[in-house]
Amino acid sequence: MTAIAETSYPRAGLPRLARIELRKMADTRAGFWLLLVVALMGAAIVTITLLAGEAKDQDLHSLFQGALWTVSILLPVLGILAVTSEWTQRTGLTTFALVPERERVVAAKVMAAVALGVAAVVASLVAATVGNLLAGGSWDLPTWLLGQGTLFEVLAMLGGVAFGLAFMNSALAIVLYYLLPTVWAILGETVHALDKPANWLDTSRTLEPVLDGRLTGTEWAQLGTSLGVWIGLVLLIGLWRLRRTELK
Repeated sequence: MTAIAETSYPRAGLPRLARIELRKMADTRAGFWLLLVVALMGAAIVTITLLAGEAKDQDLHSLFQGALWTVSILLPVLGILAVTSEWTQRTGLTTFALVPERERVVAAKVMAAVALGVAAVVASLVAATVGNLLAGGSWDLPTWLLGQGTLFEVLAMLGGVAFGLAFMNSALAIVLYYLLPTVWAILGETVHALDKPANWLDTSRTLEPVLDGRLTGTEWAQLGTSLGVWIGLVLLIGLWRLRRTELK
């Protein structure tokens, strides 16, 4: 009888898996064009501000702030597609066969999402810098805006990842990501009894101060509470579903 030699391969580390997931975000046609559109949106808002904005808004601070707000609109879609592509493009069987520990794949996707969120901040800063060179405005840029701006974009990506994991369908996750918080925001504005809870659970309220100035202790608490529901809880639901989903 001939003995069959067993060959063991070293397990890929999380940084390597994160690089793979980051590359997968741009490999697809949808991912590539979405990345391009996000970058163009940041450049477009800077251009529009220079052409039609008021003089007080034509400085590095305001241009950077505007670019961050605009870019954050579509970033969650990238986070959603990073997760749902495993099911919509039927790559999940290959992905989870190569890396059986599903939580490690999710961790790699989260790391890639964070990296892309940071890249979005850098792209926004570059666009704002070029715009300010043309406008000749003030170069004053508070350090808190860099930190909180990075947090703002990273949270947008993580929200997309959480919803993508929870619903595992691109169209459904995208619709519900924008619809559910909007419905809750409307209820908070129209139903008096929900007004105070909305201060803690409505992300449209808790995220607004992030780019407007230094957050107070209460604002940090409100932000953490709302994100615990809309990102943390949704992500836990997604992990629960992932562990019980049969891959085909």
